[in-house]
Amino acid sequence: MAEKYVARLKEKYLSEIMPQLMAKYNYSSVMQVPHLEKIVINIGVGDATQNSKLLEDAVNDLTVISGQKPLVTKSKKSIASFKLRANQAIGCKVTLRGNRMYEFLDKLVTITLPRVRDFRGVSRNAFDGRGNYTLGVKEQIIFPEIDYDKIGKLRGMDIVMVTTANTDEEAFTLLDLLGMPFAK
Repeated sequence: MAEKYVARLKEKYLSEIMPQLMAKYNYSSVMQVPHLEKIVINIGVGDATQNSKLLEDAVNDLTVISGQKPLVTKSKKSIASFKLRANQAIGCKVTLRGNRMYEFLDKLVTITLPRVRDFRGVSRNAFDGRGNYTLGVKEQIIFPEIDYDKIGKLRGMDIVMVTTANTDEEAFTLLDLLGMPFAK
């Protein structure tokens, strides 16, 4: 029987990080140890109201980056000053879980973030108070899968890491041990 594939970072979490967190926070059960629940990547394409091809480009970029087909997000209500109608496509998002999530995080911290020009680490202040971390990326070309010559427009994205941690301190420790390069 073939071995079941487990992502490298998930293996590290189970063998090294989980025991460290149990020791540091004195958890009585392994079920109390915070873990990464999901990663949500979101690209807002406000220009899609005028040009729908921009949304297709964003969907293609997100598909290549995440390895999963994104969901097209639509506006909830009409805003005349933005030339926006209700139920109009204005962005795309993808939710990663399981091995795909760990693979993406591994790629993000080892390959992608070090490629950012003048990179001094990610902010420590982007926690939401409930143990979730949000990271903003200014341009999609930092990902190695994106071909610079085929880019129509530079586009940023939000990467949200949802954890089961109860406090920001526990979430910080978890992400730090997973290799997130926080600013000193």
